[in-house]
Amino acid sequence: MTDQENDIARHNSKMAKKKAARDRIMATKTEEKGLVIVHTGKGKGKSSAAFGMIFRMIAHDLPCAVVQFIKGGLSTGERDLIIANFSDICAFHTMGEGFTWETQDKERDIAAAQAAWQKAKELIRDSKYRMVLLDEINIAMRYGYIDEAEVIAFLAAEKPPMTHVVLTGRNASNDVIEIADLVTEMTLIKHPFRSGIKAQIGVEY
Repeated sequence: MTDQENDIARHNSKMAKKKAARDRIMATKTEEKGLVIVHTGKGKGKSSAAFGMIFRMIAHDLPCAVVQFIKGGLSTGERDLIIANFSDICAFHTMGEGFTWETQDKERDIAAAQAAWQKAKELIRDSKYRMVLLDEINIAMRYGYIDEAEVIAFLAAEKPPMTHVVLTGRNASNDVIEIADLVTEMTLIKHPFRSGIKAQIGVEY
């Protein structure tokens, strides 16, 4: 055999062993359950990744819902697309009025977050929704607009067994991370904003 043929044979043998090991692992993964999923960290992409899962649910014709806790009336690609084309399968509720430095009215911010949490509980309790995205809820909890302990207790006691709930926003607490099944931290390495580049359509919104 040539050196190239030997390399190919070694590679194929290695991949066959990896596949056999992978198959053994996959054979033990048989359980299904509704997950509590957390996207946090200072890096960009927390909501974007969550909306990726929402679009997967839509693609599989599975009812889902979105509650936005902080984002206000700014038009975003995800919201516009869902409302225009998929409102029959994805309930979309933008409940926030923008970041607190924009509203400059803490009482109004708290009231908006509380209304969003009431809507979130209503949607989660309805087992027809296979996934409910609570966008930027981590920020609302961090600011004390809604009671984190109440959120954790509700998810433990009232989330239907097969419903996935996604919580996004930086600074997720250790208690929230502890009760989650899947946690991803987005790490900031570089961001164009630091170079004077503004938020751009199709990237940020």
